Amino acid sequence: MTRMSIRTATEADAPRITEIYNDAVAHTTAIWNDTVVSEENRRLWIRERLAAGFPLLVAVDEDDDVLGYATYGPWRPHDGYRHTVEHSVYVRGDQRGAGLGRALMEALLEAARAQGIHVLVAGIDAENAGSIALHEKLGFERTGLLPQVGVKFGRWLDLAFLQLTLDPGAPAR
Repeated sequence: MTRMSIRTATEADAPRITEIYNDAVAHTTAIWNDTVVSEENRRLWIRERLAAGFPLLVAVDEDDDVLGYATYGPWRPHDGYRHTVEHSVYVRGDQRGAGLGRALMEALLEAARAQGIHVLVAGIDAENAGSIALHEKLGFERTGLLPQVGVKFGRWLDLAFLQLTLDPGAPAR
């Protein structure tokens, strides 16, 4: 694995985050969008994510080049879901399989615990065995499957749901 560290993203990271996001849009089923985004779109997204108090972490190499990023945000917009978030982790194509996804996930779990998050939800293409295996190694459990709810590259996609309860048995607040 490339020597790296994890830090909070800044707007200066927008170009690399945009590249990573757009590569996932164009070449994978990790993001079920067909349209790439601009750097300005990601710059605004970074600003909004941080202003809302959500972590936005980047893995960077010794030259401070972004290798991947991770974040979470609201699971659903209603008050009753305020302790549940859905997360995203994306790693640059040439860095996949090198342990960066796990490192970013572990840092994200730390941030979630510090913020008092109760549940993290993962929505993953059901054919993405690598991502599902990573989540299961981190304690996530498969909780559902929605067949044929998405489409990309001319085929139907199934959505697997996994979740991790960070503080089982904690009183509702």
